[in-house]
Amino acid sequence: MFYVYILRSLKDKKTYVGYTYELKQRLEKHTNGLVKSTKHRRPFKLLFTENFQTEKEAKKRELWWKSGAGRRKLKKYFNNSVV
Repeated sequence: MFYVYILRSLKDKKTYVGYTYELKQRLEKHTNGLVKSTKHRRPFKLLFTENFQTEKEAKKRELWWKSGAGRRKLKKYFNNSVV
């Protein structure tokens, strides 16, 4: 099982979108500052996750969330400028 996840930085209010096959371990890495791209933006709140059967599906969905349409959907879901 693969997961797409969206985190919100409580520090700068921006989001981070990623995918993984080990969700719990990946979130721990973000929390502990072991991910180069997010270590200076801690702490985080997990906004939501999605499950996929294949890595290809998860990667495609991650790229969609990072697109303009995906970012607009995030703003609509959370009714503020989380992006």
